[in-house]
Amino acid sequence: MPHPEQSVPPLGASAGVDGVLSRMRALDAALPPQDGIAVFNRVYLAVAEEADRHIGTGRFGAPRAGVALDVRFAERYLAAVDAAAADRRPPACWRPLFQLRRHPGVRPLQFALAGVNAHIGHDLALAVVDACRSLGCEPAELEDEFDRVGDLLVALEERVREDLMPGPDLLRIADPLTHLLGSWSLERAREATWSAARALWALRRLPDVAGEFTDRLDAAVGFAGRMLLTPLPDRPDGAGPA
Repeated sequence: MPHPEQSVPPLGASAGVDGVLSRMRALDAALPPQDGIAVFNRVYLAVAEEADRHIGTGRFGAPRAGVALDVRFAERYLAAVDAAAADRRPPACWRPLFQLRRHPGVRPLQFALAGVNAHIGHDLALAVVDACRSLGCEPAELEDEFDRVGDLLVALEERVREDLMPGPDLLRIADPLTHLLGSWSLERAREATWSAARALWALRRLPDVAGEFTDRLDAAVGFAGRMLLTPLPDRPDGAGPA
């Protein structure tokens, strides 16, 4: 079965913010609404558009650095989409979401959080290194921009939970979804990502070690994503997954 995103032109090497947003809007139009990638893309697009407005109004203290990090970050996600559409293996952190994107036992909230996990836990660390290379700076010089991106990610998680969280009458303490939600923390993920970015930058002159570190980071984030995407049984009311 062909991927709907095959009809969307791949991201250009120098797409910039407008190109990234255009690509995400095209994906939103091309993918079936219940597709797991579509669920994540929808909430990510809303937050990316908000980030673009913030950059345009000067909320980012260093616009060039903020744009560089924002674009490099989004490009990592879109490169994974391109890889899957071309029947190539996306990074391990994204594979569970692409493999389970149509599973009827996985709820929309799980799809969205698995995407957030992959994008923060793996992509953001590598995006910091990408941006440092392109700007010729140290990670410490991007820390303010990293923190602002982190604030936007908090908004992303809040939007995910607000839009996709089942109501309190369905989210019982015994519901497996309650357990899954409690097993992942955005704040812990942000802290680990900043540490990983600094470590990767320190290892940049040791490519073999840096490559091994990146592979292990990718695999660990992918393992967490697979846990978040555990198919859940139908709700006790017989209504099926939320």
